[in-house]
Amino acid sequence: MKRLTILILGLLGGLSLWAQRPDYAKMSPLVRSIVLSQQGQGQRVASEGGARDAWLCAFVEIEGAVDSLLRSQGITSLAHFGPIHIARIPIGAIGRLSALPAVRRIEAQQSARVMLDTMATVLRADRVYRGEALPQAYTGRGVVVGVQDIGFDYTHPTFVDTIAQRCRIQAVWDQLAPDDGTMPLGTAYEGEAVLAHAHSADGQDQTHGTHTTGIAAGNGYRSPYRGVAYESDICLVANATSDNASLIPPDKVYRYTYATDALGFKYLFDRASRDGRPCVVSFSEGSGQDFRGDDRLYYQVLDSLVGPGRILVASAGNGGLVKSYFSKPRGVASAGTFIRPSGQRAAFTVKGAQRYAVRLVNYEAGPDTLLLSSARVAADSVYTCRWAGARVTATAYASAYAATDTVVDVVIDSIASRTLSAEVVGDGAEVSFYRVVGDLVTHAANDRLTAGECTHNIGSPASAPAVICVGSTAYRQDIYTYLGAHRVYDMGHNGERTYTSSVGPTYDGRIKPDVMAPGTNIVSAYSSYYLENHPKAWDIVNSDKEHFDYHGRTYAWNYNSGTSMSTPAVAGAIALWLQACPTLTPDGVRSLLAKTCRRYDPLLDYPNNYYGWGEIDVYAGLLHLLGLNSVEGLSQHQSRGVQIRPVNGGVALRFDQAPRRGFTVSVYSVGGGVVYRGTCPGGRSEYRVALPAMAHGVYAVQVTTGTHESTGSQLVRY
Repeated sequence: MKRLTILILGLLGGLSLWAQRPDYAKMSPLVRSIVLSQQGQGQRVASEGGARDAWLCAFVEIEGAVDSLLRSQGITSLAHFGPIHIARIPIGAIGRLSALPAVRRIEAQQSARVMLDTMATVLRADRVYRGEALPQAYTGRGVVVGVQDIGFDYTHPTFVDTIAQRCRIQAVWDQLAPDDGTMPLGTAYEGEAVLAHAHSADGQDQTHGTHTTGIAAGNGYRSPYRGVAYESDICLVANATSDNASLIPPDKVYRYTYATDALGFKYLFDRASRDGRPCVVSFSEGSGQDFRGDDRLYYQVLDSLVGPGRILVASAGNGGLVKSYFSKPRGVASAGTFIRPSGQRAAFTVKGAQRYAVRLVNYEAGPDTLLLSSARVAADSVYTCRWAGARVTATAYASAYAATDTVVDVVIDSIASRTLSAEVVGDGAEVSFYRVVGDLVTHAANDRLTAGECTHNIGSPASAPAVICVGSTAYRQDIYTYLGAHRVYDMGHNGERTYTSSVGPTYDGRIKPDVMAPGTNIVSAYSSYYLENHPKAWDIVNSDKEHFDYHGRTYAWNYNSGTSMSTPAVAGAIALWLQACPTLTPDGVRSLLAKTCRRYDPLLDYPNNYYGWGEIDVYAGLLHLLGLNSVEGLSQHQSRGVQIRPVNGGVALRFDQAPRRGFTVSVYSVGGGVVYRGTCPGGRSEYRVALPAMAHGVYAVQVTTGTHESTGSQLVRY
């Protein structure tokens, strides 16, 4: 009886162990999401047998000999590497398995799509997702990546060097910090003082700059989320925007203008020049264009700032789903739209070379109509009136881009109506309409007023001729947060333009953007100080990918989307090009883009106002810069299915799948000559190929299988 009691108690103890709540801390985000989803479905899943049929292939780290326990629960160990098992786990067993004290971690990530977390893979810059050392000649070393943004955490470990000994942030100008008298505003600091300050003045409430800098130049710190130019040095400017304006005393807000932004760019370029190094600056901010010429001097300054080894990259904006423009052709009586005010304000700009009029109708007051003649407004320069309880101000002037065009800015203040239309009229005039404030919508009150295109919405200064303007492409449609939640954010597929990415042309008719890069659901660094002060913020709870500890602080990786993310990716790519050609100019960058970009839609003419020249291809650009693009027989694509790594006296090859037949290894010099060609037998996954003594420099290594199909080429440095 005593033995039976002990046995029963033992069984009950085992049942209580299995009945413990799942230990989510042991699970990776995807695993947590699966467990939470399975719990939410409850009995329905169990009754339909779904829980028995569904399983997950995951890593399980287990202490001790537990093979029999795994088998008893239907868990199959497919392979093990010491305490780590690759296991096939029934979905219903994951939670119970996590509760075992012997289980230390259950980990799984989505295959294939998870590779889009790091820009460098999509852009063909490296293969960092397997945690490899970069088998490529260029990592950004010797190049300065400058970032002007808001919300920096200098202490994030992604900003140290690859051996975690040196902070790569060399200098910072914090324009919101207390004035120290050495800068036009704020303070600048270098070296050890960077980490002593820990974060920018707005770093406890903003984090955008931490994320963008990580994409351009982060080392990824023990994660797959490595930036593109991860060995570059970093210089930062923390500037002012509407997002951090609350930190600025009201009497000092006026200090922060486009001019201080331009000073920020100059600071970054000059800091790099002081050390004799090239620099690319990333700027993921902007505002609207105008016809008044408010950007004219700004753009001229930008023209002066850029040049050989000085490249400025800026985001196109995220207005791709916003109706921003329409045009009424000559010979058409009118064209119009409804405007939904923002608060109690609406504003728009109208432009035409011949006389025209603007007709406003308030459908909630009669309707009540107001007709504004371009000639009448031009005669007065500024025309104001009361209409439908609102104040209307119309200002006329000649376009800064074409003096023959009359531009009328219309501002409607204190408008209570939500049913307001605006038309441009005049048979003999071609007239263009540009949204400024409010949304262009349709309404049943007048089904003729449906004009509106999602174009002409590139931001400034990305619209400047001197600036490389970046739009975004989309790959991943959903994310899994650190809390296990699954969120869908579908803005495009397989490299097409992100639906939100802004579209050209510029107000003076130039094609923009210049280039595209991935910008949807991108993982990068987030400020630990923002996390500390806003632990329940929407973006933390809904978009953080992972939290981890470093030197006693909690840091985060976070998903974010927009051209703000694609812009630093292009900046990082250009940093790699600058390492190969330190005197590369903005026009040289555009020439490379024209020759090497990947084009999502081959039926379009390039460049165009949706994709520019296409999506940047780092590797193809490097081949062109090095003159290897014209080498006969050399693949223009980076190697796939085989890792090529330089070693003493040769190269090491590691195949994803062992080749069945023999293959050829060819090594090309930058001058185009073949310095080695030899064959290897098939059947193995790893090879070491001895090479003849070669001068120090960059070479291209290519593997060609027995079917004469190249796996691609790889740049290596000796």
